[in-house]
Amino acid sequence: MLRPAYRVTIGDHVVDTTAEPRASTVVELVVRLDMDTPADEVTIVQGQVGGLRAVPGDDLSIELGYADPDAGLVRVLTGTVVTVEPDLCTVRVVGHSRADALLRTRLDRTFEDTTYGDVVRALAAEAGVDVARVEDGPQTNAYVVDGRRDAARHIRDLAVLAGFDTYLTPEGGLVFEALAGNRTVHVLKYAEHVLEACLTRARPAAGTVEVFGESPGASSGDESWAWLTSDFTPYRASAGTGTPTLLLERSAVRTAAAASTAATAALDALTTAALRGRVRIQGRPQVALGDLVRLERFPTRAGVDELDGNYQVRAVEHRITKAEGFVTDVDLRSLTGAAAQAAAATPGSTPTTTPTGGAS
Repeated sequence: MLRPAYRVTIGDHVVDTTAEPRASTVVELVVRLDMDTPADEVTIVQGQVGGLRAVPGDDLSIELGYADPDAGLVRVLTGTVVTVEPDLCTVRVVGHSRADALLRTRLDRTFEDTTYGDVVRALAAEAGVDVARVEDGPQTNAYVVDGRRDAARHIRDLAVLAGFDTYLTPEGGLVFEALAGNRTVHVLKYAEHVLEACLTRARPAAGTVEVFGESPGASSGDESWAWLTSDFTPYRASAGTGTPTLLLERSAVRTAAAASTAATAALDALTTAALRGRVRIQGRPQVALGDLVRLERFPTRAGVDELDGNYQVRAVEHRITKAEGFVTDVDLRSLTGAAAQAAAATPGSTPTTTPTGGAS
């Protein structure tokens, strides 16, 4: 039987329970990782006596796992303390990932003749955030970064237009990329690895997406990016054929090619969001944002399509308490298009199977 363990580092202070669990006064440790939120978060609730000393601005890191030489600990978050809330019996410490620096960065700058990836790299450098993997993405005549929105919002807006995922790695590096290539696969089998499961299938919010820009683009020369157009038709793009139709107007879309990319990305997001779910497994810190989960042996019911298959990890919540132990909740989203093809190719690598003991 594996015993949950963790290592919490705040500033120069460390609590490590791999050797002696009673050395910590932490009664609850929750790490929330989510692609659809601006910053990942950790919440630590500890006793007033003998707990970690923390002040806003301290560096922190969280490693989770099991007190077993073969299992070890896995880094799940690197960030900064943002709030400390003491009460009569406990102290609640909240930390954010390095994305907190992006949320606190605002600037005014115009990028010309560049790619989305170049804009993202510049914003990360301005915020002092390391870059893990940033793809170039679409080319743009110009993109205006204004101080009304923080750097994190600009990066997420560009990710939506490009059809990319954006998140931070456990080590604090920024990712801005399409879902493609080899991915870690976590195999979860019904009645063997899964403690709870909730899968929801719904109609897509729209069957067709039309995207409009606001610039004449290249048809009037490279210097026409700042003009407003009186005829949107040549610079409109659509994806899908069903109903209803979702109309999107985006000022950053300045060419027909960019409009086409944005329309396809928006339709894919609507399609994949139609099948989402959450599974609870015994604590597994190896599950990370952007990984794939393969559901196997799930029952098939009348009128419900087969749920077995590959899904993308969109959010993860690791929770360790002294009362309930270590569990991991994983939010999943179905795959479509290029992402589904990439997932189909991934099983050529060795899948990472979650054992019933909770660690490999």
